[in-house]
Amino acid sequence: MKKLFILLFVLLIISCSIESNENKIGIVIHGGAGTILKENMTAELENSYMIKLEEAVTKGYDILKNGGSSKDAVEQAIRVMEDSPLFNAGVGAVLTNDERVSLDASFMDGENLNAGAIAGSSYVKNPISAAIAVMEKSPHVLLSSKGADDFAIEMGIDTVPNSYFITERRLNSLRRLKDKNVSYKDPFIKDSKFGTVGSVAIDIKGNISAGTSTGGTTNKIWGRIGDVPIIGAGNYANNECCGISATGWGEHFIRNVVAYDIAAQIIYKNENIVDASKKSLDKVKATGGDGGVIGLDKNGNVAMEFNTAGMYRAHIDNEGNITIKIYKD
Repeated sequence: MKKLFILLFVLLIISCSIESNENKIGIVIHGGAGTILKENMTAELENSYMIKLEEAVTKGYDILKNGGSSKDAVEQAIRVMEDSPLFNAGVGAVLTNDERVSLDASFMDGENLNAGAIAGSSYVKNPISAAIAVMEKSPHVLLSSKGADDFAIEMGIDTVPNSYFITERRLNSLRRLKDKNVSYKDPFIKDSKFGTVGSVAIDIKGNISAGTSTGGTTNKIWGRIGDVPIIGAGNYANNECCGISATGWGEHFIRNVVAYDIAAQIIYKNENIVDASKKSLDKVKATGGDGGVIGLDKNGNVAMEFNTAGMYRAHIDNEGNITIKIYKD
């Protein structure tokens, strides 16, 4: 009898081990959605985007493959994009009406629903890291402007002069708008509102994390803040269902609470993540907005949906298969 109990105990351990190993890892990223047309893209620029998307998604996947957390995978993938002038986040972010950069970011942990965000930062080199620090080292969820920068400095997070973020490309874009006498009271003109970066990952423990980072909209005024730092609008993660990161016209993503709306459809209606994402984007379109979302559900199924001409996106699944795309299929 004793031998039987020992055998059953060993089988139980093996079973638990197999079950644990069945958890699927995966990561998906986006680098913004908008009027991204192949005919407007040089071969050199397209290649630059493809290389950087591969670098970012691979950086995150390598962490997951080696048993690391989804939090670390999301943070490092986003930092790659924040450090690239190709995207509207960190260096290379779009400029406000007064020719400065103002940065927003958020992060959410699906295991415990903890979250952190910053808005209107002028000096944080990697806003996603500051958002994580808000989650881990403060009693708050969202810090803004000078307070966010002061917190980052106190936490020892890298800060840089605002001029570090400004590129000639973004400065010229803003000044072209001003030369055309585009009203500063109406900054949401065509192609001014896209370029946000984001990532969602699921690790071997089944924990889902989501992060999003942006410079907002070109020519923005009055300290405008979009959906990115608002949990449930531009970012959401919950191990019970999924993780979501959004990009697009932030006001409409706020009004439609897009990231949580997708999660709610999965939880309460048993919708799959692709259909849920499409339905939420239909709501955005109905109110006059557009954009895209990426997400992973608790089983590792991926969504990369958008209602614009294109979206910079990449995904690596549990088997290590990589997908990188820019345009519509």
